Amino acid sequence: MNLLNREPYGSTAKHPGGDWLIILFSFIVALALAIIPLPSWALVYRPEWVAVVLIYWCLTEPRRVGIGMAWGAGLLLDVLTDSLLGQHALGLAVVAFLVLKLNRRMRTAMIWQQALTVLFLVAVEQMLVLWIKGVAGHPPWSLSYFVPSLTSMLAWPLVYFLLCSLLRSSAAGSK
Repeated sequence: MNLLNREPYGSTAKHPGGDWLIILFSFIVALALAIIPLPSWALVYRPEWVAVVLIYWCLTEPRRVGIGMAWGAGLLLDVLTDSLLGQHALGLAVVAFLVLKLNRRMRTAMIWQQALTVLFLVAVEQMLVLWIKGVAGHPPWSLSYFVPSLTSMLAWPLVYFLLCSLLRSSAAGSK
């Protein structure tokens, strides 16, 4: 049960068509936030928006959003950020797999426990991307590389409550 609106996760029975638009819109916004220009000092603090949105949808709509959607979003992120094709796709696919495996545990956890799990999941994604960059011969990294894991953890409650309210308003609008 979703503790916020007392409806089960994956509420496809109430509004089957509207969810896809919300899912698509949220991924477009996350991709836009991932590429929006920031000052050089702020780049290190940018949360991994696509990973956070992916975690939310894999958690709430596991039958609709999964590894395939993660792979596609990762490929789009690779193209938009001019990265090695497949590095974000692999990282996000692994994150989706882990969220689908931890789904029941994460759904029953409190929001701060979910945020800690998001910290772990985003760090896993970043480590996979870092490993691929290392294999490709890119320059070494510093510990500041993992700051987006922390900012993603801090952004999790905001993303969670925002997307929950969007789903709730969509459900109310379709009645």
